[in-house]
Amino acid sequence: MATYHPAITDEQAALIRGAAMFFVASADPQLASGPNDVGPVNVSPKGGVPLHILGPNRVAYLDYRGSGNETARHCAAGGPITVMVCSFEEEDAAIVRLFGKAHATPLADSPLAQVLLLRQAAEPKGPARQVIEVEIEQTMTSCGYGVPVMKLVRERKTADRGRRYKDGKGARVPVST
Repeated sequence: MATYHPAITDEQAALIRGAAMFFVASADPQLASGPNDVGPVNVSPKGGVPLHILGPNRVAYLDYRGSGNETARHCAAGGPITVMVCSFEEEDAAIVRLFGKAHATPLADSPLAQVLLLRQAAEPKGPARQVIEVEIEQTMTSCGYGVPVMKLVRERKTADRGRRYKDGKGARVPVST
């Protein structure tokens, strides 16, 4: 059963600080098709990028090239954001979600840049382009039993950049019935 909190708890902070990756989901409310819709949701994995806890209701991370720029666009449109951190460890299954609003600030204009650059991605794929700062409205912890046990082998290098799934020329997948 999920447990909701008004701010990051000590247990959630421990998971966040030890995470090798996290996921960011955001949406553009201007693309909504109805009153209860927020439009298409973009989900981006953030591997090797530390999620910095700035306070009980505030986190931030350096955003690098490599996964489009949808999160920044959604932030500018005032859309919601969810940051999800999972435990991939064998003995401690858990998922932490941070719900809130975010804003993106160009690196040169961010007062947080100097602090975040002290602990940036271990192997940056290029220069950081901006700071994403999340104001947390609520957190949630759930069991995480659906998350597999996995070990980090290494961070990807620029040479690992794949094209197999990006060309759009693949065969159509038949719909199963």
